[in-house]
Amino acid sequence: MKIAVLGAGVVGVTSAWYLARAGHEVTVVDRQQAAAMETSFANGGQVSTSHAEPWANPGTPKQILKWLGREDSPMLFRPRADPRQWAWGLAFLRECLPARSRANAARIAAINRYSRAQLLALRAETGIQYEQQTRGILRLYENRRLLDEAVAAASLERLHGVDLRVLTAAGCVALEPALAARAERIAGGVHAPGDESGDAHKFTQALALLCAARGVRFRYGSGIRRIETAGGEVARVRLDSGEAIEADTYVMALGSYSPLLLRPVGISIPVYPLKGYSITLALAAGDVAPQISLSDGAHKLVMSRLGERLRVAGTAELAGYDTAINELRCRAIVRRTFELFPRAGRPEEAQFWAGLRPATPGGVPCIGRTRYPNLLLNTGHGTLGWTMACGSGAAIADIVSGRKPETEFRFLQG
Repeated sequence: MKIAVLGAGVVGVTSAWYLARAGHEVTVVDRQQAAAMETSFANGGQVSTSHAEPWANPGTPKQILKWLGREDSPMLFRPRADPRQWAWGLAFLRECLPARSRANAARIAAINRYSRAQLLALRAETGIQYEQQTRGILRLYENRRLLDEAVAAASLERLHGVDLRVLTAAGCVALEPALAARAERIAGGVHAPGDESGDAHKFTQALALLCAARGVRFRYGSGIRRIETAGGEVARVRLDSGEAIEADTYVMALGSYSPLLLRPVGISIPVYPLKGYSITLALAAGDVAPQISLSDGAHKLVMSRLGERLRVAGTAELAGYDTAINELRCRAIVRRTFELFPRAGRPEEAQFWAGLRPATPGGVPCIGRTRYPNLLLNTGHGTLGWTMACGSGAAIADIVSGRKPETEFRFLQG
């Protein structure tokens, strides 16, 4: 079967890999000149299988009220004259209800577990390298109340099959000696030994090469103008150049831009961009930076060691499709990084980046068929695109091939 995958980020390329592996003829279309040049370019690097709690949870509305007016807040709402933004925000608040949040967490946990198993199998099969670390992720807390809440949440997450270990301050320092300079401020932490980290950009580009070796064709530098339908199916995808791409089946994996192409053909999905920021620090001999991947509970930041670089990412900014870098928010990330690790390189040389995460209000992605039988969705992964990529790509390949996915995704569309 001829398949056109729209988007060459980590989700699009993993979809292409599993589709080609299943024997399909695959073409990937992307406006950039290479794979993983937008949201997958400089993310936080965590493959956080254990992170099942969505942003929309019962504690978030109170936090948002505390963050109002703070330009450096972990979550920032910039009101726009965009009814879709307001509708998304209201839906987000609805998903904060306890029952809805618990159901979403269970669904997220399911795909996270499946996706990690697929990643492990892919790595064993291909030997792919992407500066991966397999020492787990340490969630760090300096506030006793936040630690207690994390410990209580950990007991619920264990119900989803997640291995979590509560650590004292001394246990955190023993696991990550670079924290020694901050030891007196640490209340404790939660370690997820089954989690990983790695460079999503390097992974995606390496996997794209493996895809090409399997015969996948990449159409880089090809912006997509519109989807054209006929007879109740997608007939073709029209490019900005005027050329048309025709296939038997189409996979929508354009992240935050997916709704813009779907809306004109009558498909509405609850995806809106959440802008995230990251900084990258080059490390030299004598610098003291963490080896294990960390999550900073209070500041909603993640830190990953990527070879001789430290990547720190986080925050969520509801600001439409604005990709401009707000230096104030990036400098807040730099400041917090050096509070924890005073010798982690040179702050003045930090590289800033911003990208748009395709978020659904409840954190559950849109995976599966649409009203057009030959158009599938693989989008809306929010902050967990890197974590969920292999699992959602494998599920798409199963659906296209007429098989039921190995794990039961209750959130499949259609």
